[in-house]
Amino acid sequence: MSESSVIHDIGYQRYTGPRLGRGAVFGAIYVHGLRAAYGLGRSAKAKIFPWLVVGIVTLVAVILAAVRSQTGIVPLGYLEFADAMSWLIIFFVAIVAPELVSRDLRAGVLPLYFSRPLRAADYIGAKVAAMVTAVWALLAVPQFIMFLGAAFTTKKGMSDVWHELGDLLPGWGYSLLWALVFTGIGLLVASLTGKRAFAAGGIVAVFLMTTPVVGVLSILPSTDAQEMAGLASPMSLVSGVGEWLVPSAHPGLMIGRYGPVYAIEALTLVVTCLLLLLARYRRVAAL
Repeated sequence: MSESSVIHDIGYQRYTGPRLGRGAVFGAIYVHGLRAAYGLGRSAKAKIFPWLVVGIVTLVAVILAAVRSQTGIVPLGYLEFADAMSWLIIFFVAIVAPELVSRDLRAGVLPLYFSRPLRAADYIGAKVAAMVTAVWALLAVPQFIMFLGAAFTTKKGMSDVWHELGDLLPGWGYSLLWALVFTGIGLLVASLTGKRAFAAGGIVAVFLMTTPVVGVLSILPSTDAQEMAGLASPMSLVSGVGEWLVPSAHPGLMIGRYGPVYAIEALTLVVTCLLLLLARYRRVAAL
């Protein structure tokens, strides 16, 4: 070192605070993902579509609750409500899934995420948990409004309230199945591209392009083909599981003795999507 060299102390110090580790990072990504799903903390433009869907679904639930409380007629049960709202959920997922994963791919921030101590499984787990929570809440909260309208707006005893709660809980479980299937497919498709428009179009295409296949198979002369037609589309697949668990919940859907097959395929579909997601991001983390 020459005599003219000078070492300047600009105040850098070693970090001595607590190191929260993977759990805290997982929680932060989960909370951020859940907020991003509804546009919280972002511009007003990002809030328009998610909250429009929330408003429509909630309005339908309020109307159904009002009709039931005034007339005693049940226009839609909890399972049927989830089926009826599924088309709105498709477009909700098509907008939200690219926000959760495609933006990170496009911005090139994944190497920062995977530096340490976060792992690919943690990243995927947090994103999946956030998406499942957002989709499930989108169905479960309106279902709870329907429950309040059915249980507490008319003079009923506690036995009737408990009976109504017994109807609500399977509805929540069914909504969770919808959320798992939508999340698995939506995040997997969105993870393949950093362009949100392409990701959104791909997600919608997966659901809409498989629906006509079900229609074609359902008109075949074979009874077995008709009863297994729902396996060709994620939407009818979930409805088939619901019909198997709660018979007569979907009167227009014939599944015959193939209910367990629907359940096995639904489980396999969700697990496969999650494993492919994990493989995708392990590859990204290794780059």
